Amino acid sequence: MSPAARQSPHPFARRPSVSQRIEGSVVGLLRAATWSILLAGAVIFGTIVWKGMGVLVQPNFPFINTSFLTESPESLYVFEYENQRYELSDQKFREFRDELEQRAEAAGTNAPTIDSQTYVYAAGGIFPQIVGTLLLVAGSMAIALFLGVSSAVYLSEYARQGAVVRFIRLSILNLAGVPSIVFGLFGFGMFVIFFGWNVSLMAGWFTLAFMVLPVVITSSEEALRSVPQGFREGALALGATKWQTIRKAVLPYAAPGILTSAILGIARVAGETAPIMFTAAYIMRDELPWEVDRFADFFFQGVMALPYHIYVVSSKIPQSEYSARVQFGTALVFVMLVAIIASVSILLRYRIRARQRW
Repeated sequence: MSPAARQSPHPFARRPSVSQRIEGSVVGLLRAATWSILLAGAVIFGTIVWKGMGVLVQPNFPFINTSFLTESPESLYVFEYENQRYELSDQKFREFRDELEQRAEAAGTNAPTIDSQTYVYAAGGIFPQIVGTLLLVAGSMAIALFLGVSSAVYLSEYARQGAVVRFIRLSILNLAGVPSIVFGLFGFGMFVIFFGWNVSLMAGWFTLAFMVLPVVITSSEEALRSVPQGFREGALALGATKWQTIRKAVLPYAAPGILTSAILGIARVAGETAPIMFTAAYIMRDELPWEVDRFADFFFQGVMALPYHIYVVSSKIPQSEYSARVQFGTALVFVMLVAIIASVSILLRYRIRARQRW
């Protein structure tokens, strides 16, 4: 074969066209945009982890800052005394000052004056916020799953499909796009004022539940529809009632999809600030939720929560290096808490899916 023949293109070789070049350019832009978003997310989460670990991890045993996870937030006092710099929480500062006064009284002299700088919420820990967040997530998701799955069962299994049901579904989809601040104002007007629940766990539970309800209903209904119709027909042919068919032949196989809606709901409920700011959260509360005289008071008291605490220490108090430590430490704990809850839900979904193979 001659050199000219070897260099000529294959007669069936694919020749790039203008549309293929444009498509390649668009794909390259999409790839660059995707990697840019992933890089930005990695930088943000990397910063939170790096700076947050400086708060949660300590060089000495037990290598974890347990006080940050088990104590309540306090003010930080920074001062110098006898050429030594002190950074004490409010409680320890009072003890230090009382000790100096006792020494001065025993020596028959005046107590020394301490010139200190005070930083609000820069000492102590976030244990009440962790407890409040867990209570808000657990209560609101229990209400949302009960109401959402019940509504999905009715729309999918009982309701006569027509214009009214289509309108209801469209309304549910529209509610999913309503900003959280609107749900917060709705909860404030309905539960806090009209029902007279005040700022409380109960008001926060129902507000968050209604906010995440559209997602739960839509995902649960899709999970119910994914179950083959033959399962229903086989159960009915064997003499089962409509409810027995749903309970035994439909819901168990739709459970993984319903848990998916729970995971999506948890991720949204746990991170919301506006709804709980109006209905459930306090900036500071001395008592923990279970430290009440009557059991009924447990449901009608406000709590502290991690997202609201991050909002307060990030924007409502004077910023300093000490408040920055609390911000990143709280953010890291918050991310880890949501990740743990979501991971448990995912593992539960996998276990159910492994049992219900079809």
